[in-house]
Amino acid sequence: MNGSVIIVQTTVASREEADKLADALVSRRLAACVQMTAIHSTYRWAGEVQNGTEYRLDIKTAAARKADLLKGLGKLHPYEVPEVLVFATDDAGPGYAKWVEDETR
Repeated sequence: MNGSVIIVQTTVASREEADKLADALVSRRLAACVQMTAIHSTYRWAGEVQNGTEYRLDIKTAAARKADLLKGLGKLHPYEVPEVLVFATDDAGPGYAKWVEDETR
């Protein structure tokens, strides 16, 4: 099961958006788990430097569900241009990897 778990990272503007997106992804079995953290972001958007609080979501899913998750994020994400970063894992505990695969079937 090595490499069978991936982490997809994205951000949203509020805790409410984070909860809504996390619930939708887990309910649709696109993710086994979504963890969120409040962060402070500085970025350029529409020609201006912006900053403020965002919520970073670390979305855990089976590698086999990557395409479905990315498609779902494209439909569900509230941002016009969402951050979507995909991180492959070199290894995951066998019990955890099995749980992720089971929960995303």
